[in-house]
Amino acid sequence: MKKKLILGMILLALTFNQFSFVSFADETDDAISEMREREAETQAAISNLQKQTKETKEAISALEGQKEQTQQSVSNLESQKSSLQSTINGYSSKLETLNSEIDEAEAAMAVVSAEIVCLNNELAEAQKQEADRYALLKKRLQSTYESGGSSGLIRVLLESGSIGELLTKFEYLNAIVRYDRTKIAEYQGLQAQIEEQKRVVEEKEAELDAYQEQLDEKHTELSNLTDEVKGQLSSTKNSLSSEKNKLSSYEDQLKELDKKMKDLEAQTAAAQAKLAQQLAERLALSKENLGGSYDASEQELIWLAATIQAESDGESYTGKLGVGSVIMNRVKSSAFPNTVIGVITQPMQFAPYRSGKVEFIIANGPNSTCIRAAQEVLAGARIGDYLFFMTQYWADYYRIKNYTMIGHHAFFYRWETYDPPAEETPQEDPAPPEENQDNGGGENTENTENQEENSESSEGGDDSGESSENSEDGGENSEESSGDGG
Repeated sequence: MKKKLILGMILLALTFNQFSFVSFADETDDAISEMREREAETQAAISNLQKQTKETKEAISALEGQKEQTQQSVSNLESQKSSLQSTINGYSSKLETLNSEIDEAEAAMAVVSAEIVCLNNELAEAQKQEADRYALLKKRLQSTYESGGSSGLIRVLLESGSIGELLTKFEYLNAIVRYDRTKIAEYQGLQAQIEEQKRVVEEKEAELDAYQEQLDEKHTELSNLTDEVKGQLSSTKNSLSSEKNKLSSYEDQLKELDKKMKDLEAQTAAAQAKLAQQLAERLALSKENLGGSYDASEQELIWLAATIQAESDGESYTGKLGVGSVIMNRVKSSAFPNTVIGVITQPMQFAPYRSGKVEFIIANGPNSTCIRAAQEVLAGARIGDYLFFMTQYWADYYRIKNYTMIGHHAFFYRWETYDPPAEETPQEDPAPPEENQDNGGGENTENTENQEENSESSEGGDDSGESSENSEDGGENSEESSGDGG
């Protein structure tokens, strides 16, 4: 009877424990299900932020292209403006020279005009002398030759009383004839002089008229060209002003987009940190077995080795094993993709993959040390159950507790944080400041090129940890600052 009673109590206890265990298991399953739903919502928010970030980057790229074209247009217009101004200056110089020539021509014309007036006065005087001489000569001839004609002259000779008187009278008469001939020649010369003066005056007048006409044509042509080029210069200045306004508008838009980009990066950082914390809460309910080997293809081996090299090329061999362990622990964890390449290429995780460095190393072949480290972790070797790693700077920035330093990287399993000091004002969903992203703690001083990549990539190992994807200026540190080697 006593044995039956004890047996009954044991059966009752087992039944109660079974019910309790089933109830606890159901509660755990429900909690995990709710956690997964929250993780999915956070992941969807991250995906939306990534989409907005991509669209914003594309908008920035398009605007920068337009800005570059506008800058080129401004440069061309500035050059054109300078060329047109030089042309106008040249025309102005020619106009000044031409105006000087016109002034000289007008001065010469004034001189010629005075000469013409003088010549005309002389011509009038010569014409008067011509008329007077013509009248006197005519009168003398009439008195000499017409009064008796040649018989009169002969009669004067015949009336001579002696040979001497005859010769005297003959000489006198001969002198009269010579005088008359001289006066006639002078009269003819005066007529020729008058005609020559008329010709000179006419030539000078024609020459000056032609020169003046030529100068006027040049002046008109240059004035028209100057006006035309001034019109082109005015149009160019208007276009230049318009292009500069467009350039200013592009710069304002780029500033707005840059601000939007920073806001998105901050939101993404906060969402990544939130997701990491959600994962940590879920993983805390049940400790997963992350060990064991993995049957990897040759391609996966190369990808793993290349990522280890990209993340820890300047680190010790233990540091390389640490990076490889994080990747393989994720492959084994239910919180991450279950393939090597899936983990490495998971969005917003490993910066060297996003920057193209991993594929560059793949193209050139990873080094033998990193291949050996990859082979060991694929075979099951681990240096810890870590799921995340980042530089110490970012681990302290996010106030991560319980991390282990291996080289320049802080490794940890769960995203658990400590409360800020009392005097520190906590910021909700903080985004890493850009000025600290390049030297965000624990960068590898042995290999400067890899320091930046390590600090960037090692700070964002999973969906939950990355906050900004600004790899060009060290911003990837912040977007990956909550993760691991990614």
